[in-house]
Parts: sequence; structure tokens; C-alpha cells
Amino acid sequence: MLRISIVVLFATLLSTSALGQEVPGEAYYQPRLKDPVLEKIDKRNKTFIEERDAQTARIRKAQKEEKKKKKEERKVLRTDLPEEMRPASPEQFKSVFHFAPQAQYYTGTCWAYAGTSFLESEVHRITGSKVKLSEMHTVYYEYLEKARRFVSQRGDSSFSEGSQMNAVNRMWKLYGAVPLTAYDGVVAKDGLHDHIRMSKEMSAFLDFVKANDLWDEQFVLDSIATILNKYMGEPPQSFQYNRRTYTPTQFVRKVLKVDPDSYVQFMSTMSLPFYQAGLFDVPDNWWQDATYLNLPVEQFLKAALEPVKRGFSIAIGGDVSEPGKNFRQDVAFVPEFDIPQQNIDQSAREYRIVNGATGDDHGIHAVGWAQAGGNQWLLIKDSGRSARHGKHDGYYFFREDFIKLKMLTIMVHKDGVPDLLKRFNEAKGR
Repeated sequence: MLRISIVVLFATLLSTSALGQEVPGEAYYQPRLKDPVLEKIDKRNKTFIEERDAQTARIRKAQKEEKKKKKEERKVLRTDLPEEMRPASPEQFKSVFHFAPQAQYYTGTCWAYAGTSFLESEVHRITGSKVKLSEMHTVYYEYLEKARRFVSQRGDSSFSEGSQMNAVNRMWKLYGAVPLTAYDGVVAKDGLHDHIRMSKEMSAFLDFVKANDLWDEQFVLDSIATILNKYMGEPPQSFQYNRRTYTPTQFVRKVLKVDPDSYVQFMSTMSLPFYQAGLFDVPDNWWQDATYLNLPVEQFLKAALEPVKRGFSIAIGGDVSEPGKNFRQDVAFVPEFDIPQQNIDQSAREYRIVNGATGDDHGIHAVGWAQAGGNQWLLIKDSGRSARHGKHDGYYFFREDFIKLKMLTIMVHKDGVPDLLKRFNEAKGR
């Protein structure tokens, strides 16, 4: 009987201790004491934060809606040209061979589209072959070379989507070219190019490299290639074309038969001596190419018009954000309220370059020449979106005054400008 009582007492003590009741000398749990005053303050703070965040959310929502409204209601300054003063259609132009315009979609790679289209026309002019080439093959390796220079300059080198048309020539020399069928450079199921996330990831990575002094070139190139492969796919090291196997460099040499060194670039600026080579000093000339031949503006215009009249084409780049660039009419011209045609000279051109009104906006391909309304015009093949909003999908008509005032660079085969190159050779001899 005594043994049973002891067992019951022990079980009772064990039970009360487990329930959290105080047992002298033993540890136990009990509910946390909630101080009513502190609880009141805590609740007041939570209410304040909730009201503050709700108010901020309302303000942010209103601001977002206002920005959206402004964007939707935004207007741009434009002007029209009477029908009789402009070309009626691309068919009115004397044109060189070129493929139908290609859209660059959400990329900043107009330079690659313009440069590739230009060299496609050159392939046909030189060989008679019609070969649609991959723009993104060049873009892929251009990014690697930008990263290489970024490392060599310890971050003091531009790494963006932009470049110059002659970058295509440079990449062909280093990495060759491939047909579009061998590499389209897009992994998205809809087939539309979109480099927004890719560009942000590469830039963020290089910011990290710079912030931490991680100047290991191979590490950086491998990392950039990993990002490129993720969004563009890896370019082929060899491929089949007309039942033969080529590497990209063999393809340029044996099939395309284009010599990347047979092309010259012109500019026109008072900041450097005329008839000398110099640096085209813009961020997109990230490798600091100083081989641009500087021409007076009248000769610059001649370098744009005369080769196209003679069956060559040119790659051309410059400013396209002007009232006279009207996508509804597919035209680009300089309106009288800006500056009369007869007043466009070297000083007027330079003034706009210096004050920022003329910038290095866009690269395009001039594929035809025509006369209309007493002016000479170039037929422009354009990869930009606005060229898809007019009547002639992917084309603009550029009047000679627009080229003279607003275009900054020209790339053309040496055979297209023999007289101009002779002037440079004469200047060297003096």
C-alpha cells in the first residue's frame, strides 16, 4: 500500500511539472508575460506602418498611372512633305540587290543589321551569290571582344549594345560569318530577339568584376559566354552549306569572298583636319577606331550619293530623331523651319554635333538612289521599329539635305570612291 502511494505521488509530481506548474527547485515553462503598455505601443506602431505603407502604395499607384497617361498622351514634333516632292515607293529607286528588311526587335544592334545587310549586298556584287547571313553571330563575338577590352582597360571601356557598322568587318576577320540557317541567335520559342535581360545580366556581372578587381580575362570571357549561350545559344564551330562543311572563317574566304579590309569609313567634322584619318569619337566606337577619313561636308554628301548611283551600296549612321523623319510618309528630310537647304554648310552641321542635336543614334543600309521633287534621295533599309509603321515595311526615303546635315558616318567599298581616296593619297604626299 505504501509502495502504491509513493508511485502515485511521483506520477502526480511529474505530471504537474510537465504541465508547467511550479515545482520548487525544478525548471519549467510558463506563458510569456505580455506587458499591456508595451503591447499597446507595439500595436500603435504596426497600425502606423500599415497606414504609411498603404498611403505610399496609393501615391506610387497614382504616380505610375500618371506616368502611363503621359506616355500614352506624349506627342512628338513632326512635319509632312507634299506627295509631289517625295518618292512614291521603293520601286522608284535604282536599287542594288538586298534581302528584305529584317527587324532587330528588342535589341540595340542596328549596327549589326546594317553592317550585315551591307556585306550581303557586297557578296552579291562580288560573287553574284545571294546568301542570307546571321547578324547575331557577329553580335555574339562582339560582346566577347567588348568584355575582353573591358578587362584590359580595367573597366574603363564601354560595354553596351551599341557599336559601329564596321564592327561587322572586324568580327568577320576574327571569327568569320555563318548563314542565318546555321545560327539565328535566338532561343525564345517565338523567335523574337530580346536582349534586355541578357544585357542587364552581363552589365551586372561586369560591375561585380570591376568592384572586386577580378581582372582574370578567361574567367570574365567564360562567364560572359555562359550568359550569351543562355539567351542566344552557342554559335557553331562548323556547319553545312550546300552539302559542304565550313568553319565560319573558311566560309568568308571561300564562299563570301569578301575582304573586310577593302572598305573605308568617312566622317565630316571641323574638329579634325580634312583629308586625314581620325577618331570617330562616340561611345559606340568602343574600340577607339581612328581610321575614319574626314571629309568636307560637300564631299561627304558625294561619298553617300555617288557610289549608290553607280551600283554600290553604303552603310550609313547618324541622327534619326528629327521632325522631318516621318514614318507615316516613310521620309526623312530637313524642314524649312529648321534650316533652309541652301544654308546647310559645314558650320551648321558642326553646330548640331557640338550642341547634341545630332547624335550617333542609328545604323542603316542605303540600297538605292532616285530623284524626286528636285532632290536626290537614298532608299534606306532599316531594322528599327519605326520603319515598320509606314506604308513600306522596313524602308525609309532619305533626302540629300537630311544626309548632309544629320548623318555622321559612311562605310563603302574602296572601289566606290576612287576619286575621294585619291584626294587622301595626295594629302598624304604633301
